[in-house]
Amino acid sequence: MASIPFHLTGEALWRRMNRAVERIQERLEKTTQTLEQAGIPYSIIGGNAVRAWVAQADEAAVRTTRDVDILLRRSDWPAAKAAMEAAGFVYRDEAGIDMFLDGADSKTRDAVHVLFAGEKVQPHHFTVAPDVSESVTIQNHQTLTLEALVRMKLNSFRNKDRMHLRDMVDVELVNESWCDRFPPELGARLRELLDDPNG
Repeated sequence: MASIPFHLTGEALWRRMNRAVERIQERLEKTTQTLEQAGIPYSIIGGNAVRAWVAQADEAAVRTTRDVDILLRRSDWPAAKAAMEAAGFVYRDEAGIDMFLDGADSKTRDAVHVLFAGEKVQPHHFTVAPDVSESVTIQNHQTLTLEALVRMKLNSFRNKDRMHLRDMVDVELVNESWCDRFPPELGARLRELLDDPNG
């Protein structure tokens, strides 16, 4: 791969960095407003849900994310797809992942990823995704409850998920007492993180 010259500095660099964060927030706002106006139940999940919860405890610990992840019910999928497309999003099935690009010229990293309530995200997962009813209102948007979010992160347990879980442990949203809230396999994963927070 050819090296990329470091040509942006000063104000131009800061503008690009800030704009990247703003675009993710704009995509999230556009998505939630579209679903709310269409009367479709949803829940914010993934990195944006983690950000919302971590911010409750310590704004200095909030980590940026490039993802917009939304939980929907399968029964609402046709209406949600129609509403999102009417709002200018472009549907794409990428390797079995349902997503909406933020415009025809957008890249897959500029997408809204959709997961379905009550279904396993991956066949090897221990539990199904939560229902959208496991949500609370944060800044006027439906966001997954902390316990349901932790359960999803323990279920996936990718490097990114472990990082998010460590962030929640670090700000004391989650602690040792949570291990018994989940099925044994997930509780063991949380115990592993608690015993080796830097591993």
